[in-house]
Amino acid sequence: MTFLKSVAVSPKPWAKLGEHPFDVAAIAAIVGSEAPLRFASGMTIFVGDNGSGKSTLLEALAVNLGMNAEGGTRGMQFATRDDTTSALHHHLRVSRSHHTPQDAFFLRAESFFNVATAIEDYRSEEFYGGRSLHERSHGESFIDLVVHRFARRGLYLLDEPEAALSVHGQLQLIVRLHDLVAEGCQFVMATHSPLLMAFPGATIYQFGAAGPRPTTWADIDTVHITTDFLDDPAGFLDELLTDD
Repeated sequence: MTFLKSVAVSPKPWAKLGEHPFDVAAIAAIVGSEAPLRFASGMTIFVGDNGSGKSTLLEALAVNLGMNAEGGTRGMQFATRDDTTSALHHHLRVSRSHHTPQDAFFLRAESFFNVATAIEDYRSEEFYGGRSLHERSHGESFIDLVVHRFARRGLYLLDEPEAALSVHGQLQLIVRLHDLVAEGCQFVMATHSPLLMAFPGATIYQFGAAGPRPTTWADIDTVHITTDFLDDPAGFLDELLTDD
């Protein structure tokens, strides 16, 4: 099931197109485009290098949908800083289906500590496994969040969830996300993990100077580099570290 159908960047008249976030190449490339990013499956994945714009667009989508820029639910409105959220959410054109999600959550790895603290302030630990997320490791708290907080027919945005997870943790996450998609959930995820990129049936967009472009797991740059490294770690590093 999909709650979101597509997203496009349609600047308001007052937008400053020469400034951030419109100076990000992938964002600038789709300004005013008649070809929006389509969410064609229960899992849509944004991939690309650091600074490519995938997290910028994901954050803007979360805020546009009423979620907190630092992460959390629609009702969790807090901020540790007021000057870090881009204005991009004002300039999105989001197309939705007639289905309404029963839940929504924005998981943002870099500010998850702040979310865990806010959860304590809201005294809602019972929805997250019954104890403070601060009492668990970073990775354990991520898994507990997905296991105990995420529920069927929900809309969930995940920004680099692999940041706190081991390889085994990432595989555990894939299993849980697969189950949730089967229960009618929709996910949009930005990731650097080749494991998460391989999620079955995912719609994948590669972010680059030409804008976000549909791709497949086998054609992702990160997958190629990781495969080359694993095939011959010593040779790969020897070539990388040898001065010309």
